[in-house]
Amino acid sequence: MLKAYIVDDEPLARDELKYLLNRSKQVEIIGESDCVEDAISDISMLKPDIVFLDIELAEDNGLSLAKQLESIIPTPAIVFATAYDEYAFQAFELNAVDYILKPFDEQRIQKTLEKITKMQKVENKDLLVHASMKNNENGKIAVLVNERIILLTLADILYLESSEGKCTIVTINQEYTVSEALVVLEKKLIPSKFLRIHRSFIVNLDYIVEIEPWFNSTYNLLLKDGSKVPVSRTYVKELKQRIGF
Repeated sequence: MLKAYIVDDEPLARDELKYLLNRSKQVEIIGESDCVEDAISDISMLKPDIVFLDIELAEDNGLSLAKQLESIIPTPAIVFATAYDEYAFQAFELNAVDYILKPFDEQRIQKTLEKITKMQKVENKDLLVHASMKNNENGKIAVLVNERIILLTLADILYLESSEGKCTIVTINQEYTVSEALVVLEKKLIPSKFLRIHRSFIVNLDYIVEIEPWFNSTYNLLLKDGSKVPVSRTYVKELKQRIGF
């Protein structure tokens, strides 16, 4: 759920916006204020995902607040919510995500929330790729599990399995269902330690304890934890080369 903060010196406008945001079921209102000074203090502490910001405030200007918010990490998405459309150009120069006019329209606000949600997903994927590249060097892999980025130790992974459009990573202690495809995860693994043995399986070579012949020149691999994973005919030759049998 998105966390939102509202800055507006009109109580009725704040109430209207809160009502519409609450109706969306996508937003938690974590604070509000009617002036820049209080807003800066609150936003720095509460770290909202979105700030809905009026431009014409009684004692200040919302544009100046937007400039100050750029120094806050993580920087919240700015949505200008105002009765004046002449500031739109200046607003977008400040990298505002959106610009909505009073009186507020529920469908228009919904579009704004959808836009911010899509942006967050892209940012999460970018962060995931960056984390994976960095942590792979340190023996870790970053994966996306229920919108959370989890760091797994590569040495703890027994095998990876793709089934019914989902990918499961089985480790010594736990299983993780991730949103990434097996082919994407394969690129994050260390080739000297992991091997694809089936179109739906990748195994950690360090955990193989027995190779069991199966039918039609296929095999099953018995792992240290008792798991059994199949080797398809397509990958038998490479397995033999890597294992040496």
